[in-house]
Amino acid sequence: MDPLKLLEQSRLIFSASEVDYAIDRVANAINATAIDKPLVIMCVMTGGLYFCGKMLSKLTMPIELDYVQVNRYRENLRGGDIRWTKFPTVDLNQKTVILVDDILDEGITLRAAYDQCLALGAMQVLTAVLTDKKNHQNKPIKADFFGLEVPDAYVFGCGMDVHGWWRNLPEIRAL
Repeated sequence: MDPLKLLEQSRLIFSASEVDYAIDRVANAINATAIDKPLVIMCVMTGGLYFCGKMLSKLTMPIELDYVQVNRYRENLRGGDIRWTKFPTVDLNQKTVILVDDILDEGITLRAAYDQCLALGAMQVLTAVLTDKKNHQNKPIKADFFGLEVPDAYVFGCGMDVHGWWRNLPEIRAL
């Protein structure tokens, strides 16, 4: 599929300035939690990279940084089976982990990452997502911090892709 045609056929959901404001709000909320235990920011790749990268410089506490790579979409528009490419490598024992991801859609991938962090000894696991999809599904996990609520449509930009393209858009669009 032609990436330029995908962009032309989409509609703007949130502008770059609205996204930036939402990222600031999430970072401020995390800073206000005053976590006084060892903190690990765990980016859920590849989608969470944009949000995590933008948010990191706004966090005011010392952190360790790691990432997991787990997904269900792999350039498809529909989710499939969970596939792990990289597990956490930082010692999570007795630490607070904040999982950072692009979207809470069905919640299956984020729940798998959450459960894995607990299995590796995390004392507490929190979740921060840039977007929470308003899809009226009974999700297996709830975001502790989220920036924007998106409609029940296929959205892309700010880390979310469409057929592998446009993760780099500073705005959020929908097909």
